[in-house]
Amino acid sequence: MNIWEIDKLFLFIAFVIPGFISIKLFELLFPAQVKDSSKQFIDAIAYSCINYALLLLPIYWIESEDVYKSHPNLYVTFYVLVLFVAPIIWTVIWKKLRESSKFQKNAPHPTQSPWDYVFSQRKSYWVIVTLKDGVQIAGLYSSNSFASSAPSPEQIYLEQSWKLNDSEGFEREHNQTDGVIIISSEISHIELFKHV
Repeated sequence: MNIWEIDKLFLFIAFVIPGFISIKLFELLFPAQVKDSSKQFIDAIAYSCINYALLLLPIYWIESEDVYKSHPNLYVTFYVLVLFVAPIIWTVIWKKLRESSKFQKNAPHPTQSPWDYVFSQRKSYWVIVTLKDGVQIAGLYSSNSFASSAPSPEQIYLEQSWKLNDSEGFEREHNQTDGVIIISSEISHIELFKHV
């Protein structure tokens, strides 16, 4: 049995690739524990079948009108859209549905941790990080800052490190510093203040 035979290769592309595109894009949009690709094989086939089910009428029309003979370029373009573009569109629509308030009344939010939820919004905050030993680190989380996302361990880079005054207010930026990186194993909790 030669897997490189054209019909077997076509079946692989047709029933695995659209599903893998959907899975990988969803993992990018909602980082989670990464699964081994071999374990996602059945999911990829299922998502590919959903893709074809949603496009059943246009596929039926293209095939019944004999477009392959009359307009071969249109035929090829259509199937490129079906195989590679439609899975992206369905995933984006699914993301919007999962994030909608109506959908969340009956299903859990797709983002798995508050850390990922807050920092994926890319808002600017004044931040006070309290470490497990009680030490507080203050700084600015803004456009040049970074927070890791799942499945990586939680770490945060604050682009500015600030000195706190006695009443835990932001007094001044530390001199000659280019920010601070804080590792999650040391963090007790994080307090966020709106940055206007």
